[in-house]
Amino acid sequence: MHVECFPITILPHLSRLFTDYAQSHTPLPFYRQSPYSREWMVQAPQMAPEARSAIADLLRRQNLAFGAGEKTLANIERLRNGAGAVVTGQQVTLLGGPLYTLLKAVTAVRKAQDATDAGFSHVPIFWLATEDHDLAEADHIAFPLRRELRTYRLELENGGNPVGGLKLGPGIQSLLDQVAEILGGSEFFQILERCYKPDATFAQAFGSLLAQIFSAQGLIVIDASDQQFHALGAPVFQQAITDAEPIRNALLARDKELVEAGYHTQVLVAPHSSLLFLLDEETKKRQPLRRKNGEWSAGKKTYTSADLLEILKAEPERLSPNALLRPVFQDFILPTSLYIAGPAEIAYFAQSQVIYERVLGRTTAVLPRLSVTFVEPQIAEIMAKYEITLSDLFVLRPEDLAQRIGARSMPLEGKKKLAAAGNALDAELKSLTDWMHSLDPGLGRSAAVAASKMRYQMNRLRRMAANFQLQKESGLRREVEAVYLALFPERHLQERAIGAGYFLSRYGNSLMETLLQQAAQECPGHKVIYL
Repeated sequence: MHVECFPITILPHLSRLFTDYAQSHTPLPFYRQSPYSREWMVQAPQMAPEARSAIADLLRRQNLAFGAGEKTLANIERLRNGAGAVVTGQQVTLLGGPLYTLLKAVTAVRKAQDATDAGFSHVPIFWLATEDHDLAEADHIAFPLRRELRTYRLELENGGNPVGGLKLGPGIQSLLDQVAEILGGSEFFQILERCYKPDATFAQAFGSLLAQIFSAQGLIVIDASDQQFHALGAPVFQQAITDAEPIRNALLARDKELVEAGYHTQVLVAPHSSLLFLLDEETKKRQPLRRKNGEWSAGKKTYTSADLLEILKAEPERLSPNALLRPVFQDFILPTSLYIAGPAEIAYFAQSQVIYERVLGRTTAVLPRLSVTFVEPQIAEIMAKYEITLSDLFVLRPEDLAQRIGARSMPLEGKKKLAAAGNALDAELKSLTDWMHSLDPGLGRSAAVAASKMRYQMNRLRRMAANFQLQKESGLRREVEAVYLALFPERHLQERAIGAGYFLSRYGNSLMETLLQQAAQECPGHKVIYL
């Protein structure tokens, strides 16, 4: 195994705000520290002993239900006794979700260990985002199978209710039977079968899976959707209600600052939007709360601020935070020193900072998760054979890369003839168009257009020769397609497209050890790990 490290900018479709933050050795104006700083380790946020005890009791009860091991229970006691928390989180998705979910958890575990080794006690915590209601983001998983990326979907309906409480139902057994073709026989698949039962909810299955995968590292799992957790965080919701207007103004001011700094708004602050969702009392559907002229509405129902405060007092679990408020709610009930986030979340933090300062009087430090592309041995052989790089995949379409490789594979005689013809054509056309331009500028421009068409035809000859070579070597195109499927499937990053279970089932504990080692992030960019 060996590892290559690239600047994070090699990855496509990242926001400039994130890439600027990820590469900066000094804090950007919208963040507490740079990703190179270890300042977050030094002192955990202050938290009253009774508050620590309350959260520790809830975590112990919940993690025992998830099947947590002794290391996790010991970490909960460390949290009770003053340890700081390195937190990450993700929506609960099918069979453990895509690779980046695993990378988040691994990074949190490693950073908590680094802080503890440096003399500053910290524990890793994974926050289950169970209150999200978008089932379409959670009900499927994709694994590479032969020559395709196969998506497995659990056919369910949630009617807009939070996904975390939705039972998997009898269809989960059929889905596991299908997935067994890829993952069957592995220790990881056995864990899946224990966790993903018809009577289990998305939250229970996902939490149990994480508890078992990270039993040796003592990862604490939290599902904060129930009444007791929401009661602990009620002051955050209360301030989101009573200070809605000043918080909105602060967000709008931050949006303006971001634009003036050359960035764009990450989370749109719409005219009547708020930071809260409300569960309908009858349907249990999760609906965004909107605010207009001092009144609130969710669906077809209207509320006063007093109404919402009464709901918060009696049924705090009915209120939940949006993407900007969620980390503030999280860090109110947990002593969070550091949050491990993906690119979009880190960009959100530039806006959330103003809410942090208003509600908590501080801002949590944020650090990018480990970013990885795995290259399996057979794919590495193809890449070496044809001199394919990761950046080639991100820049070129499969057909363009195949054609380029076809051109390289041509017999030497053909390459020489094409090069000679191309060079001679370029030289003669330049001489001719220069002469015609000296006679008359208009004539010269017309000549340049005609010359461009001739060069196009020369390139067409090159493509024809390359395509003929591709047809002769039919396996070449299949090999290029195999590389794309493995590393950049359907033009999506591997870590976002392929389920973590594919790699865990094939490489097991050795993969976890590798990831924990690489999560030290001595190279805080994108790592290519050759397995």
